Amino acid sequence: QLQASGGGMVQAGGSLRLSCAASGLTLTNYIMGWFRQAPGKEREFVAAISRSSGTTLNADSVKGRFTISRDNAKNTVYLQMNSLKPEDTAVYYCAVDLSIRPTRSRSEYDYWGQGTQVTVSS
Repeated sequence: QLQASGGGMVQAGGSLRLSCAASGLTLTNYIMGWFRQAPGKEREFVAAISRSSGTTLNADSVKGRFTISRDNAKNTVYLQMNSLKPEDTAVYYCAVDLSIRPTRSRSEYDYWGQGTQVTVSS
């Protein structure tokens, strides 16, 4: 089971760090991703990280602002979000990918956690 946390309300330009913790899963074994879904929109890719943290992918909309990382010892994946914008407002989800390489494709992710709400005010 995956559980995302760390969301909240912040002003534009602020920062938040999301965490994704797992129970019953050893996240070391999996590629991990973050997605988000704004009201009335499809769930979209945000970032992904390989098992070893050697490879990361980011959506163009968050490059230079968001950083995905993982602490395998803590069985946790993080999403550091800086310079937040109102358009970053969404429910953020973490997900497990059982494949070999990180991907931006939502359909490749196999397990999903409950989301955490991020609201950025202008």
